[in-house]
Amino acid sequence: MQVFTPALVFQRTPSGKGRDKFSIQCLECFGKNLYIGTKEGAVEYLTVNNPSSQQSLTVREVGKRQMGRSGAIIKLTAIPVLNHLLVLWDGSITVLNMFSLEALPALKKIPNVLLFAVSESGIQRDSAELIVASSRRKTVSVYKVHVDRWECVKQVVLPQEPVLLAALGTCLCVATCDRYFLHDHQSQNTTDLFLHNLGKQNIIANKCGKGEFVLNGPGCLGMFVMKNGTSQHPPVQLPDGVMDAAVHFPYVLALQNQSVHIYSILDQQLKQTVPVHNARSLVPTEESVFIVTDKEIQRLSPVPLEDQIHELVNRQRVEEALTLLERLQHLLPRDSYKDLHKNLICTSGMIKFYREAFVEAKELFIKGDLDPREIISLYPAMPVLSEDFTPQTTAVSNAKDLWTLSRNDWPTFQQYLSFLDDFLREVKPTAQGQTCLQDIDSALFKLYLEQGENEKLDQLVSTQNNCNLQMCVADLEQHKRFFTLGLLYQSQGQHFNAIQTWIKIVEDESEDPSNTSVFQHIVKTLSNLEHKQIIWKFVDWVLRRDQEAGILIFTKTNAGNHNTFVPEEVFTILNSYPVALTLYLEYLVNESHSKEEKHHTMLITSYVKRILRSLADDHNNESSTEEMRHKLQQLLWQSSFYNADQIYDQIASSSLHVEQAISLGKNGKHKKALQVLVNEEKDQQAAECYCWRTSAGRDKKFTQTIFLTLLQIYLESSHHVIAAVDLLNKNPESFDLSSVLMVLPESWSLKVVLRFLCESLRGTVHDKRMRGLEMSLAKVETLRHRHALMAATHEKIQVDRGCVCHSCQKRLTGAEFLRRPTGELTHITCHNGESSH
Repeated sequence: MQVFTPALVFQRTPSGKGRDKFSIQCLECFGKNLYIGTKEGAVEYLTVNNPSSQQSLTVREVGKRQMGRSGAIIKLTAIPVLNHLLVLWDGSITVLNMFSLEALPALKKIPNVLLFAVSESGIQRDSAELIVASSRRKTVSVYKVHVDRWECVKQVVLPQEPVLLAALGTCLCVATCDRYFLHDHQSQNTTDLFLHNLGKQNIIANKCGKGEFVLNGPGCLGMFVMKNGTSQHPPVQLPDGVMDAAVHFPYVLALQNQSVHIYSILDQQLKQTVPVHNARSLVPTEESVFIVTDKEIQRLSPVPLEDQIHELVNRQRVEEALTLLERLQHLLPRDSYKDLHKNLICTSGMIKFYREAFVEAKELFIKGDLDPREIISLYPAMPVLSEDFTPQTTAVSNAKDLWTLSRNDWPTFQQYLSFLDDFLREVKPTAQGQTCLQDIDSALFKLYLEQGENEKLDQLVSTQNNCNLQMCVADLEQHKRFFTLGLLYQSQGQHFNAIQTWIKIVEDESEDPSNTSVFQHIVKTLSNLEHKQIIWKFVDWVLRRDQEAGILIFTKTNAGNHNTFVPEEVFTILNSYPVALTLYLEYLVNESHSKEEKHHTMLITSYVKRILRSLADDHNNESSTEEMRHKLQQLLWQSSFYNADQIYDQIASSSLHVEQAISLGKNGKHKKALQVLVNEEKDQQAAECYCWRTSAGRDKKFTQTIFLTLLQIYLESSHHVIAAVDLLNKNPESFDLSSVLMVLPESWSLKVVLRFLCESLRGTVHDKRMRGLEMSLAKVETLRHRHALMAATHEKIQVDRGCVCHSCQKRLTGAEFLRRPTGELTHITCHNGESSH
């Protein structure tokens, strides 16, 4: 590929008069100014316009100076800040004016010069630094060059005589006959680089860029060396017989006698070859590189970066184009770089896409912010709904027609469909995806529907989406996907249409094999709705089909639903549905923990009605009735919020004797309750359980009273004698012995109550002993606390001859005295006297 465009700058046409001796020896360039040094000792000054690539070059001869009758011009170097042109001719350096080519007499020649170099970083406003190597000497002189004078400021001794010399600041890159080394003339540090076995004409040591040299190393390796001796770029393999090298980043140009080879520093590959004839040297500038031959000068101008990148893309070398762009991004405006970079990444993704490298393609598309509609538009029958969209992707040579692929190679096309699914779902949350949500969701909808991916389709339409409703409704009706159609309506906020669509499925007006629990879904949807009008519209239909499921509309609402129904609203509709009413009341009492008397009374009444209705039915389910009675009894026992009188009135004439007893017990009518259990229910076990449950948590006196009441009821009838004896023998601890002896019939023998008496006496003795033990333990605990108090307050008091009474100030002579809480000691008599006053 072409990375530089050659153009002829200068050519000396033969005069036709004898042998033409003209030969170019060297070249110096600054801006539009060209200085040619010839083999005949002449310096020619030319100016070159800087045309665009469509124009031809225009060269104008400005001046010429003959340095002498013979001898070639070895080197030309311009110092623009001083308007100086340094000329190495006849072994000495002469200074000319850059524009008039007149010699400057104030600056005398520097004789015996083999090589010289100007340090660019040493150039200041009024001076420059010149490095001069003398002939056949290892000494290098450092000159300070001014407008009208120069002076030698330093001489540096090198390890070997230099063959080539380049300077960057205080660092000298020196090539000798067998090695390269760096020498800092300020710090006098020398860094050996590497040996070589090159001929003198193949030794290269040139500046390239900021702080870097390019060298011809062993085996014709182009080496890049920084001033500190390190390298930032891998070496480039140059051709044999290379005579000169120059760098125009990111390319290095290697000059042979008949050609120029251009290599990329980034991948070390040959990019272009330019044929020349009798080449001598390369002269790089910021804008281009000049090729110097015997008779002519050519300019190599870099192809614009955008053109290079487009050429690489056309050749499907996108990775190479990306590398080139990233390394040269400083040459482009920021916006141009970003647009070009994104386009390259997306083009690379397209190439990967058609190579079926789908994972890499997806990453590149997302990284390059590719408009998802570009991919959607590639697929047959995929809708792009945006009217203002026009595909803009760069065409790639390996593109495929997906329509043809879908007809001829379905398995491969399936892979492309899977990619579309993955890509759209991943790009949707990104900034690029948010700009065309309707296209993304509609494409996913179409994809899932056509592929029969029911689960993914239902998940898409049941969550927040931007599907095109008009298109999707028609497609779903065509495929008879009515449940999914309802989900779509629901996600779009059209709850009425959603529920109406599902009701048609339940009532078999529409066949939809996609979902078998549509009714449960209707109930769940209604329970989560905040639109009361819609709920009232459909709740009757739900309750008629299933009361147990329908009640979930009111009991399984979301915690954040602010439009929940108050119980009075629910009661108005549930009055016609007894099962649902019972379930709702259970929800209020058991789950919502309502403390309203009305709710508890209504629930008990509901139980009673259902039980009585079941008992009156000859074909009733006994297990269901027993379960209901158990729930009723549990509620009667546990609740304290119902109207016991009202409940008793409802069941007084029924056979619900246990329930009657519990109701009577709630009003404190325990004797009557026990009489119902004993005489009407005839269940002694129930009567005994009633006593235990009623006395739970009460004091012992209450327990003894209620058990004594049951005993008296038993004793009222001769049929319950055995029950009375069993009651005494099984519960001796629940009776007061003296009270029992008072109510027992005189006709009872001692043998009948012997067991009870023994157990009761044993319990009495045990209680007495336990009280004594508890009292003893309490005394011990008291003593322990007193001991702890004494130990905490015990303190030694030292009394000697110097201690006096705090009150009378007389000595404490006796062993008895008082100590006040504040620590003062007093006689007992003094303390008593103070107290009396």
